[in-house]
Amino acid sequence: MRVGELAKRSGVPVPTIKYYLREGLLPAGVLTSPNQAHYDDEHLRRLRLVRALVDVGGLSIASVREVLAAIDTRDESLHSKLGAVQEAISQPSAVELDPLAIEDVQAFFARQGETECVDVTENNVTHMLAAALSVARSVGHDHFRDLLDPYLEGLKIIAQADVEYIAGRGSRDDVIEAMVVGTLIGDTVLKAVRRLAHVQVSRDVIDGRPDSDPLN
Repeated sequence: MRVGELAKRSGVPVPTIKYYLREGLLPAGVLTSPNQAHYDDEHLRRLRLVRALVDVGGLSIASVREVLAAIDTRDESLHSKLGAVQEAISQPSAVELDPLAIEDVQAFFARQGETECVDVTENNVTHMLAAALSVARSVGHDHFRDLLDPYLEGLKIIAQADVEYIAGRGSRDDVIEAMVVGTLIGDTVLKAVRRLAHVQVSRDVIDGRPDSDPLN
């Protein structure tokens, strides 16, 4: 297909496609003349993935490039690739890290046997968690760290469902795409469903009256 058809099928404007081509997010098409190139279904698939990373994940172009690089690395296990993708989509915060929050995060990862994740300067996920605890401490919630272990136990149930969804996608390319898109969409879904859970649980725990609405 030509770039116009690629734009029509993907819903991405031609100027945006050309921008992605210049940025290396989309492979070059096959030249049929000095000013014409043809694209195939793999270009369409990659273009849709890029849009998901930008629109759903809210990632910058630089972050999208990191994710795609992790995806395109062929000599890694899918487990290792998932870790690389998680790192790429977990961007360090500009929050100034509290030394005590860093200690809390390092102790948490150490308790879980994840000693390779304890360095906040080398691991984006660790940095992200330390930033969140730093903010919590700055507003007087320095015991938020006590929720980390219960959170992890609850989230393992969700992670099991996530991984089973990813593993059941068929081809390696399908698995990798599900890994990325599923993680990003899953984060958004979890936020929404967590709000619902808070409403339902708080009726009994906070108000103690099943007919009350804690949001009013």
